[in-house]
Amino acid sequence: MSIQRPDTSHPYKPPDWATNILTNVPKHGRLHLANLPTPVQLIGPKACANRTNGILSRLNELNIKLYIKRDDATGGAELGGNKIRKLEFLLADALAKECDSVVTIGGEQSNHCRATAAASRMVGLSPHLILRTCRADAIHEKKDDLGWLGNILFDRMVGSTIYTCTPGEYGRLGSNKLVESVCDYIQLKQKTHSKAYPIPVGGSNAIGTWGYINGVDELMQQVESIHNGESSSEFSLDHVVFATGSGGTSTGIAIGLSLAHGSLGDRHPATFDHSAPQVHAVGVCDNPDYFYNTMSSIADEMGICLPSETTTEKFVREAVTVHNGKGRGYAVSTDDELDFILQFSTETGIVLDPVYSGKAVYYFLKKVVEETPDAYRNKNILFWHTGGSIGLYEKGDDLLDRLSFASPVKRIDAYGTKKVDNNDVVGV
Repeated sequence: MSIQRPDTSHPYKPPDWATNILTNVPKHGRLHLANLPTPVQLIGPKACANRTNGILSRLNELNIKLYIKRDDATGGAELGGNKIRKLEFLLADALAKECDSVVTIGGEQSNHCRATAAASRMVGLSPHLILRTCRADAIHEKKDDLGWLGNILFDRMVGSTIYTCTPGEYGRLGSNKLVESVCDYIQLKQKTHSKAYPIPVGGSNAIGTWGYINGVDELMQQVESIHNGESSSEFSLDHVVFATGSGGTSTGIAIGLSLAHGSLGDRHPATFDHSAPQVHAVGVCDNPDYFYNTMSSIADEMGICLPSETTTEKFVREAVTVHNGKGRGYAVSTDDELDFILQFSTETGIVLDPVYSGKAVYYFLKKVVEETPDAYRNKNILFWHTGGSIGLYEKGDDLLDRLSFASPVKRIDAYGTKKVDNNDVVGV
């Protein structure tokens, strides 16, 4: 057994299938912050068999095998989710550049900001978070309080300095400009020398995206292990599905799976005799063209080398299909989405968050699969769970009536003194 040192950087060697194709390799290696590898779980046949007219019974009808890559299990409540894979590379870069603080940005219930704040403290950096909220002016005028709900509680428990902006300011100025302005503020206002490290929304830049190139290599090793098991050599993944919000995770998974299957050269041994899965990114904000453009820009920053007749955007569009699954908008849930999230967790024991994973699984199973069900019949589908269940706290009021039905509360009549004429009291 070895003791983990979060603030120690380790050299990083890209997978063979990415070498000389993605040329802008992180110079300062990576930290070891996440609990890796995360497991791949098959939603068991018993769970499917015990439900009728449910999500799993429909998968059973189509003979779809649903696998979950549990990146919600990358860390504890502080670090769990997809962002910590990116932060292992980003914070290694920050430490190498002798920064003493970190500035990043996200929504009011940002999983990325929560993970960044906790990880920064683990490696000795001070976290500064810009949170986008409609309540920014009211909070400033003391008419409202930021509070301690969900991710905000974790932000504040690790002593983050929090700045607020409105959605309008975020849209007009852009996230990078806001991060830059807070970095300047820190460096100008601190009495002692201070150097702030800027991290873009979602940690989605070239350095952070290497976390998911590494994640794809991890998945390929798991597939190879399955192949080495008895009677499993024919196993393959037909579809890989995940949510996308800022574009970094989707860039890493899409490009990684394409390269690992030999699209531009070497391939991972696990992919021999197997074609690449169809990759689906379900957008929870913006529109598909925005994501294709964002992913192309990140790939270019990573130094991708392509044949002269292929543009980066063409390569990205061939590697992934982006679906518009935002519904009513970012972090806004419909009744159908909330019903689905509750039903899925009741049937599987796996909790999806309302902003990312819940929207992605809902849209893919209810819209994409149901549009052409025969195309997915007898297929293996892997959903890459990116975490974020702490965001459910904000939906507590919306879920209250549903929970009263799904999870009834009964009183035990321990002494035989209560009326036992209804289903709310259980006699002993």
